[in-house]
Amino acid sequence: MYFLLPLFTVIIWSGNSIVNILSTNVIAPETISFYRWFIALITLTPFLIKPVWKKRHAIKPYLPKLAFLALLGMAINQSLAYFAAATTTATHMTLIFALVPLLSLMFSVPILGLSLTKKALFGAMISLTGLVYMLSHGNINNLLSEGINIGDTYMLIAACSYSLYGVLLKRWRLPFNNWIALYVQMVFAVIILLPVLTYHGQVSLTTESLPLVLYAAIPTSILATWLWMQSIQHLGADKSAMFMNLLPVFTAIMATFILGEQLSSEQFIGGGLVLTGVAMTQFKSRKAKKREAIVQS
Repeated sequence: MYFLLPLFTVIIWSGNSIVNILSTNVIAPETISFYRWFIALITLTPFLIKPVWKKRHAIKPYLPKLAFLALLGMAINQSLAYFAAATTTATHMTLIFALVPLLSLMFSVPILGLSLTKKALFGAMISLTGLVYMLSHGNINNLLSEGINIGDTYMLIAACSYSLYGVLLKRWRLPFNNWIALYVQMVFAVIILLPVLTYHGQVSLTTESLPLVLYAAIPTSILATWLWMQSIQHLGADKSAMFMNLLPVFTAIMATFILGEQLSSEQFIGGGLVLTGVAMTQFKSRKAKKREAIVQS
């Protein structure tokens, strides 16, 4: 039954990809970016304000790191997804974001001191080949002459930002639980995004935009986070991460029925190569797992 935890998490994340697209003509990216974390913060405050206050002395030395994590994981990553939605598809967004495990592995080499196996390098080559095929619509000359779609570029930056976020979270090993760390990051995210809201965004919410913001704030930012934490606790990080490969699958299905998107042959072939390569990098031998544990300790 524990496998339902990451499964439901991925389903919620897939729904959020649909929300990203639906929000493009309803609410400014700056507005939904801010209110998503503001509402999530207000919702969690009654439950976490006391634990955070009790841990304030332990939290204080880590405030700069928590602020940087908030910038990477909440401000940059999530905000760019809303901007990307205006010029790309939900399927493209999640296929590009599916590179996160691979990118995390790449960042882990200089930051965590991990070494890449031949299988990981081969998987990386397959994923990058699939990505180029998908972004070039099956013709690399298109990519060379026209470049990458701006929305796809935003998603590549978002994926890199979130990958670095995850690796730094491992590297810094915060001495308090994940909920406290998440809450403080939300505080910083609201502070970072407030000037952007007031300068560029629509400050008020409408009856049309409110449901989209609430989905991003409650199921995606809180419920999915809790489910994912429980999944890692009961199944482990490696098994949980494998379920991320289902994200483009569920998103493509939802996008077909809700948004009317059609999966092209380039997306099918390129996306398949991306997921195959990522899956190869996630399979580790027992020796590799022991070596990684030694390095991180």
